[in-house]
This record gives sequence, C-alpha cells and structure tokens, in this order.
Amino acid sequence: MGTVLDSNFLALTALVTVGYQFIFFIITALLKFDKITDFAGSTNFIIIAVLTLVVKGAWNLRQIVLTLLVVIWGIRLGLFLLMRILQWGEDRRFDEMRSNIGKLAVFWILQAVWVWTVSLPVTVVNASNRDPSIQAADVIGWILWLVGLVVEATADQQKLKFKNLPESRGKWCNVGVWSFSRHPNYFGEILLWWGVFIASTPVLKGAEWLVIIGPIFLTLLLLFVSGIPLLEESADKKFGNVQEYKHYKRTTSPLIPLPPIMYANLPAWFKATFLFEFPLYNKSVSQGERLGWDKESLAKDGGSKKTH
Repeated sequence: MGTVLDSNFLALTALVTVGYQFIFFIITALLKFDKITDFAGSTNFIIIAVLTLVVKGAWNLRQIVLTLLVVIWGIRLGLFLLMRILQWGEDRRFDEMRSNIGKLAVFWILQAVWVWTVSLPVTVVNASNRDPSIQAADVIGWILWLVGLVVEATADQQKLKFKNLPESRGKWCNVGVWSFSRHPNYFGEILLWWGVFIASTPVLKGAEWLVIIGPIFLTLLLLFVSGIPLLEESADKKFGNVQEYKHYKRTTSPLIPLPPIMYANLPAWFKATFLFEFPLYNKSVSQGERLGWDKESLAKDGGSKKTH
C-alpha cells in the first residue's frame, strides 16, 4: 500500500497513538473511570504492530513474527490487567489524579510516549523493504522474548493467586519467582522488549539503529520512574517495620532473579553496580541500617528466606 506520511511510519504511529490515548484520557477525566488505563496502553501496542504490517501491504517472515510477538504480549497483558483491576477495584495510582486534570494529563502523555517509543523496533521493521535471511540475532531475540513472557506471566499469576488468599492479606508476595526477585514481572517485561529489539537488528541501517531508545526508555522508566521506585516506597511504608520484610528485602534481588543465598552474601557495591540495588529503593532506610542489613545477612544462616 506504500508510504503513509513517512517511510518509517513514525508520524502515522505517533498520530494513532496520540489519538487513541486521548480518547481514553477523555473517558477517564469525564467519568472518573480509571479501570481501562492499562488496557488502553497494551492494546495500543497491538494496534501499532498490526496497523504498520497491514499498511505496508507486503510482509516477510520477520515482520510477521515480530508483529505476532507484540500481539501475543499485548493480549495477554491487557486482559490480565483489565481482569485484575475489575476484581480489585480502583487503581490506586490515580488517587491523587482524579481531581487534578493536570496530573492526569501528564500520566496519559507519558503513556503515549511509552507506547510509541517502545514500539519503535517493530514499527521500523514493518516499514522496511529489507528482508535479510533469518540470522542468529533473530533467534536470540525470539528466545529472549519467550523467556521474558514466561517470567512475566508466571509472576503475574503467582502474585494474583497469592493476593486472593485470605491468609495473604496484609503481606507481601514472596512465593515462586517472587522469592528470587522483588519485581520479576518487570524483569520479564524488560527482557522481552530487549528481545524484540535484538530480533529487529538484522534489518536496521544507519539512523534506524536509534530504535534502541525503545528498550532503553522502558528500562529507565521501570528502574527510575513509574515502576520499581513507586512499588518499593509503597512496600516500605507498609512493611518497613516488619523484620521478616527487612530480611526479604536484603536477601532478594530487586530485578534480576537470583538465589537468595547468593544475593544475601554479595557486597553492597556489587549489588548497586550490577544488580540495580539503588539507594532510590531504600528512601525510608538509613545508610547505617542498610549497612547493618548487609552485615546481618552475612551472619545469618546462608541468607535463607523466612516464610510468612
């Protein structure tokens, strides 16, 4: 079908994303209905992937596979988040936004930027006329996507099951993959989108390599803005005085799944440098207490977990 607005579909996908998110922003602002927020984000990814493939009009295996990967991820995550919020009720992220149209608008703008930016590798691949043979990068990218999806889906289901247990009320999730990472769902999310980027690299040339900002943006967003920092702060406020929670936090990796016995005995500088254990995630904990945690973890029986 040829070119629409620009050869890489960047303007097309930007307009579609802004329009789609604006519709849901109006619904949220007027009706104070915020149960569709995550659904709007995940389905927007599907729209971009399918739209760019259809508009191009001629498809190759790589384009079809990458589009399917995004569609599968989007359907799985969108339905899961929609069912979860319908079950749990209001989205607490909007407690301070419902009466503040400015903050609400900023959130929806950020969501539009997130969707458009993270979709860049698929957008550019679907717009390209190049079709090199399937390479190692394709296979590696597909494998990373699969591993990431399995980790993310497993983490989501395990936490949902944990939260639905009556005996789990007022407790934090530390079962299954959550015993190896404090945020395994985010680890899966980051891994699968880096997989999508890697699988796009055989097609990229010149300035097209800038699509790497997609997985970089997602990683930075989850590490420093709307992902881990907010959840760590929330958990610290709820459980910061509970000794079992302190033990869980000092023996469990914030992102990359690792055996607790291994993580507990690593030096603080190594955790901060290579495993993303940033001071940002311990705002309510003093430096002296953090050092005490490390010393205590070395003195404990191999850093084993307590079950609660």
